[in-house]
Parts: sequence; structure tokens; C-alpha cells
Amino acid sequence: MPRFYPIIICLFLVLKTNGQITRVEPPNWWVGMQNSHLQLLVYGKDISTYSAKVVYEGISLVKETPGVSENYLFLDLVFGPNTKPGILSIEFQKEGQSSQFYNYELKSRSFEPTSFEGFDSKDVIYLITPDRFANGNIENDISMGSLEKDLDRSHDYKRHGGDIDGIINHLDYIAEMGFTAIWSSPVLSNNMPEQSYHGYAITDFYEVDSRFGTLEEYKELSKKADEKGLKLIMDQVVNHCGRHHWWMNDLPFTDWINYQSDFEEGKKTKITNHRRSVNQDLYASEIDKKIMEEGWFVPSMPDLNQQNSFMANYLIQNSIWWIETLNLGGIRQDTYPYSNKGFLADWAHSIMLEYPNFNIVGEEWSYNPLLVGYWQEGNKNKDQYQSGLLSTMDFPLQKVLIDALKEPESWDKGLIKLYEALANDFYYPNPQSILLFGDNHDMDRMFTQLNQDVSLTQMALAFILTAPRIPQIYYGTEVLLENSKKPGDHGLIRTDFPGGWPNDEVNGFTTKGLSTNQKNMQGFLRKLLNFRKNSKAIHSGKTVHFAPENGVYTLFRYHEESMVILVLNKNDSEINLAMNRFNEMGVIGKMGLNVLSDEQFKIANEIRIAPKSATLISIRE
Repeated sequence: MPRFYPIIICLFLVLKTNGQITRVEPPNWWVGMQNSHLQLLVYGKDISTYSAKVVYEGISLVKETPGVSENYLFLDLVFGPNTKPGILSIEFQKEGQSSQFYNYELKSRSFEPTSFEGFDSKDVIYLITPDRFANGNIENDISMGSLEKDLDRSHDYKRHGGDIDGIINHLDYIAEMGFTAIWSSPVLSNNMPEQSYHGYAITDFYEVDSRFGTLEEYKELSKKADEKGLKLIMDQVVNHCGRHHWWMNDLPFTDWINYQSDFEEGKKTKITNHRRSVNQDLYASEIDKKIMEEGWFVPSMPDLNQQNSFMANYLIQNSIWWIETLNLGGIRQDTYPYSNKGFLADWAHSIMLEYPNFNIVGEEWSYNPLLVGYWQEGNKNKDQYQSGLLSTMDFPLQKVLIDALKEPESWDKGLIKLYEALANDFYYPNPQSILLFGDNHDMDRMFTQLNQDVSLTQMALAFILTAPRIPQIYYGTEVLLENSKKPGDHGLIRTDFPGGWPNDEVNGFTTKGLSTNQKNMQGFLRKLLNFRKNSKAIHSGKTVHFAPENGVYTLFRYHEESMVILVLNKNDSEINLAMNRFNEMGVIGKMGLNVLSDEQFKIANEIRIAPKSATLISIRE
């Protein structure tokens, strides 16, 4: 059975001589949660020398725990079943000192727990790097309190100025393209001296980075996205924080972060060995396990110790706070296998307890489907481990897709690799809940991977959007953004979307200045996405595929009253596809619709397929 950590509410209180409290995390909590426990983390000068008193009907203070640092005090509270929303007054008492008070807000829940609907195979996710998508508010481009003050669009690793308002301003574009969900890289405070644009070195887990906007604008993004049928997926990080996180100057315990003594003594901290297979390896040594889990991801990102129960509580509670605050449609968890896997199961199960229709996807960057499948809930793992994670990221199929399209056809190369990779689905508990993509913010653009070949890129997108998966598309794919001048350069991979800045000469949102290839790709993707929105055969249908022959791969998705046929033709010439090979599917004589050309036709014994193309045919009873 999973262990459920008590949910934390963390109050960071700075008690000045005038008694003013300046930091509270989280800003509020809610009554009526499934987990009735709260753990408050109180921060202030010598706060552990105070005792706390709570008087509120339906709430009991059951335990006080001082941190090793005298500036921390942890309070455990229990809510009764009928606790009402209101203001919880907390009194901090110390002999010979005036009492300190803090009023903490307990809210009623704005949404029913079952209304938090997570992303699934009906959705297509648009992944955005906010700093590089669109600058909606030039007033927040530079923050005086930030360690990195430079704004330079000509520099791949500086801030470019994109923000939350930029996403809000283009929600119509995203929705009209046919996407149904947005995954944004983190927009929380990333007050680091360099490369702060990417968001993954968080320095305040409850604060929106002022260069991206405000909490109210983040809420507005969620609300307006929902109005347009777009779910909002939050990118979260429980493995590490940024080196300049506020608590790094005053850690509450001696084991709040991993290799903490090295850090405090000014020594070089150990970096993870990145050997993620130790999570499953029956023969892995203890030292390899320790360094993988506890080593810092990079020197600028301290590794959080989730085996400290207070840290574990903090992270679980933080995730729940953001779900409830933003009415999220999902979480993408960064660097998933690097954290303690027992904690990860508790974290996921705690979230799913509160939100039974929610979804979480974890990043396991492995090309081995055995390792990816290990993390999906329901997998029959030898060690009996159950992650609570409904979705994982399909790096194995992503790599095979690119290789299959680029390689010359032969007995064991080319499309046969794609066919055999999809055959691995027997191993996954629920393959349709796995996230498939052509690229993301950490790898070369798909157009670059495919050697700037427009036809191959269209074929890849057609497969991603038709396969039994949850598809994710990286922003700018629709206008052929690429990084061929600097393969592997993360700053260039996360390039600016054309038209996201006021004086851009090329505008992907309006098509101004786009090349013919860019316009064609955008139209191609829009057509596929909007067709997919209403295709039950793709959302939840069964799958049958046929072994590739002569450079052609054919895949069928079918539901009770509809069917979709995907034909990938790698040949440089037109072919006549003999349909009698597919007699078991019963399609000859039925009316079909070429989704991309809008041509209706009766399926005969042969179908003409254009050279080097993806053809998608829809059939309805």
C-alpha cells in the first residue's frame, strides 16, 4: 500500500521586531480535502523557541517540531470532517516576549475534485517555452530584483522577453490550429545569474517569475484557456531546485538537500551518474543507486532529499496547491526517475487521491521501452513497484520514428523498425496513455532531425497524430523551426516563434512573410489536428497495422462506426496500393475521405498514393 504523506501547508514567517510576517507559503489552503492533515512550516528568526496555539473549530494542533535551524518550526494540524472556510489565527508565544499572530486563509474549493479532467488520448498537447513564444508585455521584460538582468534576443541563452501574456494573446491561434492542451515550461521564479529563461532551476516554488508575469495572469491563462477548450498542463520539478533558492542560505535540517554537508563546507558536490536503470536493475550496486538518486543534476541545481519527510510533504503539498489554484488539466514531472521512487509513488498517489480524473506524465529519457513501461501504473514489475503514474514519455518510439523515416528501406531498416517498435505495446499496461512526440525543448527540432525534409516531417506528424498515443507537438513545428546550424544547441532549439515580438518581419500567427513550405506545413498540421478532434477511432479505437512492404507502411485505427487508415509512402514515385491485402479490415467498396485533400472516393481494389507522403483516409459506416 502506498504511504500518504500528510499534506503540508508551509508558512515561512519572518518575525521582525514589529511582529510583521513577510513570507507565507502557501498563501492559503482549502477545507474539504481528502487528506485531513496539514503540516505548517514556519520560518522566522528564532521561531523554534516559540510555541504555537491554534483556536479554530474543527482544527487540532497535534505536534510541533523544531528544525535544526532555530528559524524553522513545523506544526502538524488535523482537520475535522466539518471544518468551515475562514481565517485561522495562529498565535506564537514565548515567555518574556509579545505574542506574534498570523491570520491564515482557509478557502472553500472552487471546483469539484472530479471536475479536474486530465489530458488523455483525445488531446493534442502544444509544448511552449514561454520566454521564446511571444512577448505580450514589454513592461515585465526586466526585473530589478533579478540576478540576470540582460535581455538579448540575439543571444541563444539570454532572456528574450516572452511571457504569460504572450501565451494568452495567442490562445485563439493555438485553439484554431486544433490543439486541445498547453504544456508550458516552468514560469515560477528562476532567479539565477544565467540561463534563467528555461525555468527549471526554481528559486521559489510558490512565486511566478515577475519576468513572466503574475499569479493573477497565470490564473487568467488557465481560465481563458479553459474557455477555449484548452487544458493547462504545469511543468513541475520535485528533483531539484535552483542554487539561489531562498532557503539555501538557511536550511532547516542537515538533510534537507542531498550531499548537504559538502555544500555547507564549500566542497564540490557530487553530480548524478545519470544511471537511471538502477531503479529497475536487479544487480545494481548501492553506490550506483545512491549517486544516481542523490547526486545533483548539475552544479547549479541542488538535489532535494525526498526521504526527509518534511521535504516530501512540502513537495506533495506544493503540487496540490498549484492544481487547486489553477484548475490544472495535468502535470508534467521533470527528470522523473532521479528522485526517490518511493516518494514518487506517494506523490502521484496523493495527487490522484484528491483528483481521481487527473493525469500526470513523467519524463523518463530512455530509449528502452522496458524502463519506460516500469513507471506506468499497472505494470507487472518484478519488485511489485506501482508508480501511480498514468502516463510516461515515449522516447523509444520517438527515436525509432525518426530513424525509420531517414533510413533506406531494407529487411531490417526503415519502416520495419517502426512496425516492430509499435509491437512493443504488448508490454505497456495502457499504451494509449503514453505521450508521443517528434521533439521537445531538450532535443534537436524534428525538422532538423529529419534533415530539413518537409515530406518526412509531414509523415512523422501524421504518425504521431494517428498512433495509439497522446500526441505532443513542440511550438514552431508548424512553421518548420529548426536548429541545423547548431545541432544540439539548446538555446537555438528554443528559438523565438516568428511574430511573437512586435517588430518581427515574419509572423507565424498571421502567415506574413512565411515561405511556401512553412505555409503548407501549417495548413497540413491544422487539417490533421482539427480532424483528429472529432475522431473516436483515433481517440479510443483499436489498432491494426500491416508489416511494411516496398517502402509503404499501413496502419488502421477503428471504432464502432468509424475507421482511419494511415499510409506512409517513402517511395519517390506514386504507387498503387493493393487493398486486397487488407481484406480483414473490410474496406473495399466503402466510401472514403482523403482527410488532407477533402477528396471523397469509393475504395476500389487499388488506391493511388502520392510519392513520399502521408495519406490519411477516413471511413464511416
